Amino acid sequence: MTHSPLPAALSKPHLAPINRFLPVWILAAVALGIAIGRVAPGVGEALESLQVAGVSVPIALGLLVMMYPVLAKVRYTETKSVVADRKLLAWSLLLNWVIAPAFMFALAWLFLADHPEYRTGLIIVGLARCIAMVLIWNELACGDSEAAAVLVAINSVFQLVAFGALGWFYLQVLPGWLGLPTAHIDFSFTAIALSVLVFLGIPLAAGFATRYFSERARGREWYEQTFIPRLAPWALYGLLFTIVALFALQGDRIISHPFEVARIALPLLIYFTVMFCVSMAVGRLAGLGYQRTTALAFTAAGNNFELAIAVAIGTFGAASGQALAGIVGPLIEVPILLTLVYVALWSRSFFFSSPSHPATASLQKGVTL
Repeated sequence: MTHSPLPAALSKPHLAPINRFLPVWILAAVALGIAIGRVAPGVGEALESLQVAGVSVPIALGLLVMMYPVLAKVRYTETKSVVADRKLLAWSLLLNWVIAPAFMFALAWLFLADHPEYRTGLIIVGLARCIAMVLIWNELACGDSEAAAVLVAINSVFQLVAFGALGWFYLQVLPGWLGLPTAHIDFSFTAIALSVLVFLGIPLAAGFATRYFSERARGREWYEQTFIPRLAPWALYGLLFTIVALFALQGDRIISHPFEVARIALPLLIYFTVMFCVSMAVGRLAGLGYQRTTALAFTAAGNNFELAIAVAIGTFGAASGQALAGIVGPLIEVPILLTLVYVALWSRSFFFSSPSHPATASLQKGVTL
């Protein structure tokens, strides 16, 4: 049996014009943030002082602006099919809460056995499953927005109940069984709950309310064809502002510790790449289709660096090695996952054997942020 050639939209990356230079915008935001931290350290100190209950207000605002347009785009009435997809949910839970923390634990001990502070920080990063920036990467890669929203919500629930238990297991129980040094840490349930509320609860509620009331007032056609295109670019603005703020706060520490950063970066690079590729392969073999496989892969590969940094700083202090490991997380995650967006788009031809696939039309439209 032969198939017709794939349409151009499925055979090569297809990003909206504003996103084609996204790597340039991100590199410029990183450079600007580091420059602000170096040239005007008072700005970084002022940003660091703006905290409420341990949450950085500038970073929280940036993430809220970034996530709100993405969550306003989700068709919440269509999430029932995602919840009913037991295969997708089962693989997501397995990848996020069994494979990912175990893999990060192994990498931390393999590469940082002689640096207990960095090792502990890296393990904490592995336990913090992504609930924020993953929505941007999934959207850029034309993944299933409804599936991503559901998987992120499930990760949030599991984060509340499993983060502390898994931290105790991977930092104390498992090392003890293996005859390795253990690390003691007290996880604050309040800090975890606050992270979920701020970084997911607020934008999720705002996005749902915006769609619900706007569709009732003006209809779905106006909402999706007029309102969303006007709102969408703010996701990119929020992403770039978050990166500037983050590197203005921590960029000086990264520059001051280049060799330590490199040692922490290597296992993170391996982690993000392997988790993404394994998840894409799992989705392909499980027959999930491109869009849901992409949502699965990005939710499994990404991490909640906001929570990891907050826990590390709150427990060990801002100048600790654990905090530095958390800070290096977004430094590596942002460029790597952006690169994986292009990898995902390139891989679409492996997921569709016919241009008549029902997802083809949505993929041909690309995505606008």
